[in-house]
Amino acid sequence: MGTGTVTTRDGEKLFYKDWGSGPTVVFVHGWPLNADAWEDQMKYVAENGFRGIAHDRRGHGRSTQPWEGYDFDTFADDLNDLLTALDLQDVTLVGHSMGGGELARYVGRHGTDRVSKAVLLSAIPPLMSQSDSNPEGVPAQVFEEIRNGIRKERSQFWKDTAESFLGGNRPGNQATQGNRDAFWLMAMAQSIKAGVDCVTAFERTDFTEDLKKFDVPTLVVHGDDDQIVPFEATGEKTARIVPDATLKVYEGGSHGIAVVPGHKDKFNQDLLAFLRS
Repeated sequence: MGTGTVTTRDGEKLFYKDWGSGPTVVFVHGWPLNADAWEDQMKYVAENGFRGIAHDRRGHGRSTQPWEGYDFDTFADDLNDLLTALDLQDVTLVGHSMGGGELARYVGRHGTDRVSKAVLLSAIPPLMSQSDSNPEGVPAQVFEEIRNGIRKERSQFWKDTAESFLGGNRPGNQATQGNRDAFWLMAMAQSIKAGVDCVTAFERTDFTEDLKKFDVPTLVVHGDDDQIVPFEATGEKTARIVPDATLKVYEGGSHGIAVVPGHKDKFNQDLLAFLRS
């Protein structure tokens, strides 16, 4: 309990934190964050009779930073290594943003033998990129601008990105300076190689077939003002594809639902109700 590391099948070290006792909830963070993004939720579930676990994705936070391996098959296998090493059963998996893609690919590659429920929060599945068949998606030019922003001067890029990520550029928003600072701090703990490669991974990966393999109750939560992962291209479609899905749309919700005051409290309550259902 507390913190530890797991060694992956290819020798990388994944940092994780492990709080509380009871039925297990494993939180999978978004890009460009790390396990610290889940501290509010981990404390909340641990105080309410659950065990919360969150790891830093390879290339992020306190995990090792290899040169290669920033693709969703690798991330899903890393998650499997974590669940296997800790011998976790009847787990609720909670994935935010890119972490929702990691969760989906985990189910696609490893099934749900260890999983009892799933939560997709502001998540990227089924597909982020815009195309004739996915007109609601994000244009290729936007992904290239993100990669170029990281390459050019990532510190300022993360400061700028925090605004749209947290909805800080919207009138009446509740994003705090502390939210912005925390986003920047976590983003700067990600390697620049991971930062750039992850953009390419979540631009190009299609999770449609993974979602079709979900056979556990699934909660889909998305803000209708998500400026990073458009609801119409992702959460709305995911809720139609996953067989046993419940969709909750947060009015005015940004991409940073789990950390911005107001929506954070609502999500914590919805998460706990789903865990107890």
